Amino acid sequence: MVLLRFDKGTIVVSGDVRVPNSSWDPRIEAFRAMGIYYPEVLEFLRLSEVEFKDNVLDLLPCPELISKTKLRDYQEEALRAWLEAGKRGVIVLPTGAGKTVIAIAAISYVNAPAIIVVPTIDLIEQWRTNLTKEFGVAVGAYGGGENTLEAITVTTYDSAFLRAEELGNRFKLAIFDEVHHLPAPSYRQIAELFATPFRMGLTATYIREDEGHRILPKLVGNVVYELETDDLAGTHLSDYTLEKIFVSLTPEEQTVYKKNYEVFRNYLKKKRIKLRNSRDFQRFIMRTGTDPNAREALLARNRALDTALNASSKIEALRTLLTENVDKKVLIFTQHNKLVYRISREFLMPAITYQTSKEERHDIMRKFKATNYKGIVTSKVLDEGIDVPDATVGVILSGTGSSREFIQRLGRLLRKKEGKKAKLVEIVTRETRETGISKRRRR
Repeated sequence: MVLLRFDKGTIVVSGDVRVPNSSWDPRIEAFRAMGIYYPEVLEFLRLSEVEFKDNVLDLLPCPELISKTKLRDYQEEALRAWLEAGKRGVIVLPTGAGKTVIAIAAISYVNAPAIIVVPTIDLIEQWRTNLTKEFGVAVGAYGGGENTLEAITVTTYDSAFLRAEELGNRFKLAIFDEVHHLPAPSYRQIAELFATPFRMGLTATYIREDEGHRILPKLVGNVVYELETDDLAGTHLSDYTLEKIFVSLTPEEQTVYKKNYEVFRNYLKKKRIKLRNSRDFQRFIMRTGTDPNAREALLARNRALDTALNASSKIEALRTLLTENVDKKVLIFTQHNKLVYRISREFLMPAITYQTSKEERHDIMRKFKATNYKGIVTSKVLDEGIDVPDATVGVILSGTGSSREFIQRLGRLLRKKEGKKAKLVEIVTRETRETGISKRRRR
């Protein structure tokens, strides 16, 4: 008889049978396959009519998990699509569309131990609050110094990576929040070492030009349901408009910009380097490790871009915007913390960066929700996942060319409210590389 057991992220197959995706381990004289192939191993043995004993899963004791939350029509469609795909797959919905509610319904349907993997410690607390309220059970957590294991457990990607060999066979369902993080070289090992048969990925930004999207079907499953912001705007999400304001560099800033950007362009021209895509740029970055001139060209490029992104005229344009929207709640996004703190001082506005403590962040959010504060300025901390109290106006003073970042920032504004029409404004420095950055992120 063939015996299957879990060992440190792998399925050990003892018996004279080679299963798909396995290799021979001479130390124990048995075949091994990564945990992710557990369903395929079972299917192969059943179809081959091989007698076997399955000791892979060691599920945690689990109370009955019943959700009474009523799903919206599109949420029901998303859950149904996931079930029909064999309880595997990625659901793509805009920020604020209730992906958490669908995950809770999936946990209730499977009614078995489930682990939720999230990118940040803040999201651990957010998920725990929602899950405890819904199911009335203790919810475990791995991350932020806490290690408690329960039938429903929430963990960060970092902790799941470190504990994959230990946790990989304790759950029947794995939910990957912000699943676009999963293809990262280290994080993908979570999915590979977990034997968890049922998997759900959640994201607002399944960007198909990313390299990572090619591996997600193997790790979690294909996209089974997808809606874009415009599909729900005006019904379940707020209507919105996108605006762009162009500003100019001062003569002094223009001199600095041109001088530095010329150094960068001359180097590329001299070496006949063309930067057509991210791979070309990565190859250029690698040259900077051995070529001092390449390093100087990169530093010059960064100085030029820094000048464009932090142009003083942006502050005046922001001042005008804040005056015109004095009765609205505003979120201001920047690329660098230097500009965050400048705006915070100039406009006496609370700032949130990676340096802001969890307690201070929660206090700022609470006061923003209670309208004590009319605005918050932040770098990238609020781009993803965290529930942000209702805001109507968003201002992008600077950012990357990432479509994902743009979608996440727009999503911060779309919480539905009667009569609300959200507005996202980009402030862009004309005749600089920032105009191209803005075009890329709004593809």
